[in-house]
Amino acid sequence: MIFPSHCKYVGVAASKPVGEKVYFLSRYLILETTEGYEIIEVEADPDETGMMRKVKSFRILAEPEEVYVHPGQVNLHNRTDLIKKALGSGRRCTVFTGIDEHMTFVLDPDPDEILTIHLYDIRPPRPNLSETIISLEETGIFGELQVQFEHHVRDITELQADVYPCRAAGFDRTLDADELFGGETVAGCMTARQILEECYGTEFPVIDICPANAVSEEPFIARCCRSERTGTGKYNHKFGAVVHWGASPKQVVDAVFDLVQGWGNTGNTRITEGSK
Repeated sequence: MIFPSHCKYVGVAASKPVGEKVYFLSRYLILETTEGYEIIEVEADPDETGMMRKVKSFRILAEPEEVYVHPGQVNLHNRTDLIKKALGSGRRCTVFTGIDEHMTFVLDPDPDEILTIHLYDIRPPRPNLSETIISLEETGIFGELQVQFEHHVRDITELQADVYPCRAAGFDRTLDADELFGGETVAGCMTARQILEECYGTEFPVIDICPANAVSEEPFIARCCRSERTGTGKYNHKFGAVVHWGASPKQVVDAVFDLVQGWGNTGNTRITEGSK
């Protein structure tokens, strides 16, 4: 797949007003022909220093019959969205126009170049991490990361428990509001176990509902009510990020960016721009 990392590396040409020269940043040209657009890879002369430089070499990457022009304007920074749109175009190459009129393209789109992040959360109450990620995705803030999220949200109402963590989830008997008498099955986590030990000193059967403990795929992002567990690293032998139960959107964004960077640093790299 070839997907320029930024539209500034893509030039659009319909004629040759300055001869065989290109803008010094240009690595690709979307060339308008009578048959349609042609995609060309160009190399500017490295010995020149001007804004417009002579073309040292070029090669055609896609002929007009292989190029589809996506209708309307799109967010050029949402790389995942553009790859998915290109996959559905039916052509080797799809040309996109941004809201600011800049243009770019995706050649030979490959779904494997979209990094899937596995998200772990529970409901009820509101699965805060899952819902926050959905809202943030709509803003395009993760666009440059070329990621998508697979949501694993566990419904704890399906558990056969006598007592649940808190009244906020709408349960009748909860650890935060009701007295326990011993023997009840509790849906809880590390914090619930600590409360049971400190308040009752009695063994209770506990069904673990911690999203971070449910991790089975990597890379992942999960939430946990224990501040000391937050951060990026290995959990259950899987690489990912844990955010606090009440993490803000900014903290979630930072965690996702740290996760992607850390995933790359562990040697799990994707195919880079310009590869075939």
